[in-house]
Amino acid sequence: MTDQQHAVDLTGVTGGVDTHKDTHTAAAVDGLGRVLDTRAFPATTAGYTALLAWLGRFGTVTAVGVEGTGSYGAGLARHLAAEGVRVVEVNQPDRHTRRRKGKTDTQDAINAAHAVVSGRADATPKAGTGPAAAITALRTVLNSAVKSRTAALNQLDALIVTAPAALRESLTRLTGKALITACARLRPCSDLTSPATGTKTALRRLARRIQHLTTEITDAKADLTTLTQQVLPATTTLFGVGPGTASQLLATAGDNPDRIDTEARFAHLCGTAPINASSGRTDRHRLNRGGDRHANAALYRIVIVRLRHCPRTRAYLERRTAEGIPKRHIIRCLKRYVAREIHKALTTDLANLANTP
Repeated sequence: MTDQQHAVDLTGVTGGVDTHKDTHTAAAVDGLGRVLDTRAFPATTAGYTALLAWLGRFGTVTAVGVEGTGSYGAGLARHLAAEGVRVVEVNQPDRHTRRRKGKTDTQDAINAAHAVVSGRADATPKAGTGPAAAITALRTVLNSAVKSRTAALNQLDALIVTAPAALRESLTRLTGKALITACARLRPCSDLTSPATGTKTALRRLARRIQHLTTEITDAKADLTTLTQQVLPATTTLFGVGPGTASQLLATAGDNPDRIDTEARFAHLCGTAPINASSGRTDRHRLNRGGDRHANAALYRIVIVRLRHCPRTRAYLERRTAEGIPKRHIIRCLKRYVAREIHKALTTDLANLANTP
């Protein structure tokens, strides 16, 4: 921020909001960080309008720091952005600050405003108004269905291990879809006091649950693939980038390209940018452990695919291995290169999407 911009900010009002499911607590501070007032508003459209009008009573609103822009504060962030207000994503204060100042909704709102005024918080929240939000919703359903099916499969295997001998021996020779089908077709008798009957009933219900979840997963993957290929044509054509990894990277980036206006920002967002860790006579960098770990895992999967099937990537691995570089460090370098390539394709797709009528 330049001195001229800072001088302009001193004449305006900065807001801070601590968000919850039913109410949002707001604080208004001036350019020097002095608290002007605090107030709670309902978490409704009318409440969002009243909150912005209340902040405007103290002067020109330069920015509003909002906690939880991806959860309870999502609606407020969208409303403020639609009104032309600069919204800043604010993380929860660190433990040292909370120990020193305590924890209340009012204090959290004040801390959010101070984080914006001081420049500690400068991240742009996701817009949540485009296909990235739709993809995030579809991925939520898909991931929960996959987890539920995995849990059901594990429970079914455990029940077979402890089942009565006759039932266990008839099922242990089956695997995969054949096992699920056989369990779904079991016909237990009405006497639930029998261990065999109870086990058959449980196996049948688990198998039918697995079949239902498999259908749900197939449908969710089809929807996700269609949407991702439609929205990200350039990104999905890159080597090793499938609909699953592309959709995760778009969900991480969001609908607004200004969040990732440089490849360095995108690399930090994905946890692949090196961080300076120099001190005294030591000049070194360390691995960034922050960022979206799901996006980092998506980049890792792309690298593994390229190491197996891309001649250029395999040649790079062999060359760096001959130099004595451990494979884990080589993979980290490759993830940084892939992040650079993904950033270029992703921003191109988002720009084309914004220009589409």
